[in-house]
Amino acid sequence: MKKLLLFLLFSVSALGQNQDSIFVKKIYDETLLNGESYQNLRYLCKNVGPRLSGSLGAQKAVNYTKKLMESYGFDKVFLQDVMVPHWERGAKEEAYFLDSGKKYKVNIAALGGSVATSKAGLMAEIVEFQNFKELKEAGVEKVKGKIVFFNRPMDPTKINTFEAYGGAVDQRGGGASQAAQYGAVGVIVRSMNLREDEFPHTGSMRYSGGGMIPAAAISTKSANDLSKSLKNNPKLKFYFKQNCETLADAPSHNVIGEIVGSEKPDEIIVVGGHLDSWDLAEGAHDDGTGCMQSIEVLRILKALGYKPKRTIRAVMFMNEENGLKGGTTYADVAVQKKEKHVYAIESDSGGFTPRGFGIVGNDSQISKLTSFKSLLSPYGLHEIGKGSGGADIGPLAKTGTVVIGFKPDSQRYFDYHHANNDTFETVNKRELDLGAGSMASLVYLLDNLN
Repeated sequence: MKKLLLFLLFSVSALGQNQDSIFVKKIYDETLLNGESYQNLRYLCKNVGPRLSGSLGAQKAVNYTKKLMESYGFDKVFLQDVMVPHWERGAKEEAYFLDSGKKYKVNIAALGGSVATSKAGLMAEIVEFQNFKELKEAGVEKVKGKIVFFNRPMDPTKINTFEAYGGAVDQRGGGASQAAQYGAVGVIVRSMNLREDEFPHTGSMRYSGGGMIPAAAISTKSANDLSKSLKNNPKLKFYFKQNCETLADAPSHNVIGEIVGSEKPDEIIVVGGHLDSWDLAEGAHDDGTGCMQSIEVLRILKALGYKPKRTIRAVMFMNEENGLKGGTTYADVAVQKKEKHVYAIESDSGGFTPRGFGIVGNDSQISKLTSFKSLLSPYGLHEIGKGSGGADIGPLAKTGTVVIGFKPDSQRYFDYHHANNDTFETVNKRELDLGAGSMASLVYLLDNLN
């Protein structure tokens, strides 16, 4: 009798696995044959374009994604009010250094949140440091009245390029405040980019005491040229001019579409990306791809006639880049409404070839999700396990939600991240569709977990 029961349990389990395998195949077939995320991304990039929080572009993106989800006939599509920071770059930056009387132009971009230089610009001697320790050791005597140049590159030996980014980004985020403590008049930071090129990569920075001095990113090629010249002439002077300003907070929205659950409608599975982008380019990989993949997840399930047990939500979060107001507001509203979010998936690492998912949860929760490996590995999803979720869904983790980050291949992401070459043309349709299929498959499997 015991052997019979074990046999029956094994047979039921195998049947369930086979049914899941068949449906996952249907999901991939649907997006690879009929996927619409690529054409939707084209519209977002080319017809909406840059969409920094508080800008006209951001509002156009809100309007577009709302209409897009309404056109798919999702059960509910609605806006969620968010107040967001409003920073504007102004006229294009100018920069050069003077070496032995000769002018060498360099490519810079003001960092998000920075103050402007004077209208005439700023010229001073420039001193190079690799980190805050070197800055501190130099002290006021060597820094006061000068421009500080932070030139620590991302570590190319890190296979996971997000680890390399995490090891270098402190100089962008806090460099201005650190340098101001020692009397610096401005800061130039090497772009967060692993390759050598002429594209400056912007990104957010913050002031935290010590004075507010202008800060800009410099392209990796220009950074290398400047560093080389400084070694030959430590007294050379650097000039830059930027025209940015911070305005009053502005009203904006998260955009939400959902398919209501048939058995457990009060349990919510979120899939999302951030709708805002930096102002330099079209925001294709960061994070137009994540937004269009998230909408595609719901489109795929609806196209296949799938009736989810739980409510499936696609959320276009606003203001990830320079404030995270969309993510924090969404989590706050969820608490106020006593909504139960069981899982949240974020795509914010580019539209490249899918590799897996990073999970933030307890051992039991992670174990349940890693059991999907046999179903997902045929589609290249081998990296499923403990990891990081995402900035926008992070606040949901405090409510007990299991947060999951979609992991595409990371090798090319920082070529485009926050730079003006982050355009639609850099996205491969098949890679984008495979990502949408991967996310839809995970949502399906999560929906059927007990």
